[in-house]
This record gives sequence, C-alpha cells and structure tokens, in this order.
Amino acid sequence: MTAPPNETLTLLLIEDDAGDAFLVEELLGQAENPPKIIWVRSLAESRVRLTDEVRCVLVDLSLPDADGLIALQQVLEMAPHAAVLVLTGLNDSHVGVKAVAAGAQDFLIKQDIDARLLVRAVRYAIERKRADLTHLRLVEAELTAKENARLEHGLLPVPLLDPGLLHHEARYLPGRRRALLAGDFWDTVQSPDGSVHVVVGDVCGHGPDEAALGVALRIAWRTLVLAGHTGNEILQTLDSVLRLERKSTEIFTTLCTMAVDPGLHRARMHVVGHPPPLLIRGGTIEVVPGTPSGPPLGIFQDVEWTPIDVPLGEEWSVLLYTDGLIEATVGGGPDLLGTEGLQRLVGEQGGIHLDRLIERVVELNEDPLNDDLAAVHLSRGGAR
Repeated sequence: MTAPPNETLTLLLIEDDAGDAFLVEELLGQAENPPKIIWVRSLAESRVRLTDEVRCVLVDLSLPDADGLIALQQVLEMAPHAAVLVLTGLNDSHVGVKAVAAGAQDFLIKQDIDARLLVRAVRYAIERKRADLTHLRLVEAELTAKENARLEHGLLPVPLLDPGLLHHEARYLPGRRRALLAGDFWDTVQSPDGSVHVVVGDVCGHGPDEAALGVALRIAWRTLVLAGHTGNEILQTLDSVLRLERKSTEIFTTLCTMAVDPGLHRARMHVVGHPPPLLIRGGTIEVVPGTPSGPPLGIFQDVEWTPIDVPLGEEWSVLLYTDGLIEATVGGGPDLLGTEGLQRLVGEQGGIHLDRLIERVVELNEDPLNDDLAAVHLSRGGAR
C-alpha cells in the first residue's frame, strides 16, 4: 500500500452491507502492508469517524442516508484531501463512470475485485489524488503570482513629464526574488508651472511591508508635489506618513529630491541621509557638493533639511540612485564600488548610459545585486 515504511495506511470504508465490508477487509488484509480500516455503515457515522489520518475513502453509493452521486458529493466535501474510491454493483457500473467524472479517483465493480486489483486500485487512487492536489496548489500559486504581478505593475510609477522636454529614464530592480516591488522607490512629476520634480528613496529593509511603505511614501510625495508643496513642507509630511505607516520605530527612510526650475537651468535638491546625486555639467563628472541636507526620515523629530541649490547650465545630466548601485562589491571581494567608483564607471562609458552602467555594476559584483536598486537619469541638451 502507499504509505511510508513503518507507517500503516488508514482507510475509511463506508458500506452498509456487512458481507461486502467483510470481503473488502479480507482482500486488503492480503496486502504486503495491510491498512488500518475504519468501517462505518452510513454517511452520518462516517462524519464522526473521519479523521485527518484517513488517506483513502472506499464508499458504496447505495447507503441508508444518501444515494448515488449525492452520496459521493458529500464524501468529497467531507474528505477533500483524501482519495475516493467508489464501489458499485454489477448493474451500476454506469454510476461508477459518472462518479469519476464528478471527482472520484476510480471505481470498482464489487463482483470483479480480487486482492491484487483492490490493493492496486487503492494505491493508484492515492497517487492520483496526491497529483491532483499538487497540480491544484501549482495552479493556485500561479494565479496568485499573476495577481501579485498585476498589482505590483499597477503600483509602479508612470512619470508625468512633457515628452521631449528632457531625456528621462528610470530603472528599478528589487532585491527580493521574483518581486516587482521593494522598499526602494522613485517618481518624476512635472508641476503646472513647468518645474520638474524627481524623488528617489529607500525604505530600510527588503520585505513586502517595506515595499508597501515605499509605495505609500511615493504616492504621498506625488500628491504633495501636485498640490504645490515644496521643500521641507513635503519632507516633514513624508516623515509623518512614515511614522504612521511603519511597522516598527526602527524603520527609517533615506531619499533624495530634486526640483528643476521651469527654465531648466537650476535645481534645488534635498539629500536626506541618502547617497549624493551624480552630476555632469561643462564636461565634468562630479558628486553634488554640500550633501547631505540632514538625517533620514523617521529618526529625529522636527528636522529642518537644508536645501542644496545647484546651477545646471544649458547642458547637464543628473543621476539619482539608491545605495544598491554603489554598495555592489568589486570583483566579489570586500571592497564596495562607492561614489568614486561610480564616477569612474561613468567616465569610462563617456556619460550616463543607465542600462550599460547597471550591467557593468552587476558584472563587477560577479553576482546579481543583493540590495534593491532604483535610479533616475535626467538630462538636457547633448549631455549624458
């Protein structure tokens, strides 16, 4: 019988005829590892005797309190994880066929069974049930994964930016396996006066709670920008949202915001405990000076973050990113890439080419990045 070594299989036999029940018990007793048989005469009694240890139910569909497929349906509802084997009379073989179509694993005609046939039928029924349950779990997992993917895709940002105004590209790589969202976030919004606003942030941690918090902060930031708020107004509100939504007081968030004026010549940045942006202007690659503006969100109360005003000129290029980009290792060793290494890579590639840059960082890391990564590249004119 299908049971682990040194373990006895438990069967539930629902049969109101004592002679037929005795025959089944005798035949199964000839198995190499005879099962434990619980015999009941009705569905009502089977409800009392059915336990989680029952792996297979043998049921006669002519019972005192239920008949035919109605009896089978009740058995399937009572024992959803057990294999069901239907016993029929010679004149009821058509019922057996319908029973299999209705969910039973197999049927047997009582007059035709012998020990070998019955033992094999029970074994195969259990294996088929196991395969059915495995397939069902796989289908459910696939459906859940597709629903999660649709949900996560819907939560990823769509930049609100006039086409052709600036070169804009963003990349998002969650560190969680098979995830589309993580604690890092980004967004780009052009306000009615023509200013262009960008945020890149990082909620500490890598789980689904941190991903949900990142989405909440991004949506709050977008709403505040569209409502005309700027600077410390936005940051203090985001700090309040973080404190209300986080699961633990230990959770904090770093972020970098940039607001480019309508003329696209100047930017005001707030680097909130976050890696400094990379800036290219006048052919020079540099880290934005004067950072940080202050500590991360969620650590100190009543913080005023210092704005950093950056002249951009006619042609410029800015890269905002999370620490997943610079905390990659170099050559798989203990040394991290860092901002200096990032500058060097941009110089080697002749500008900021985001896909090539990320590919090179992953190559240097000699493995997929463990940390989440969000990056936004914004440029004007011929600068890259």
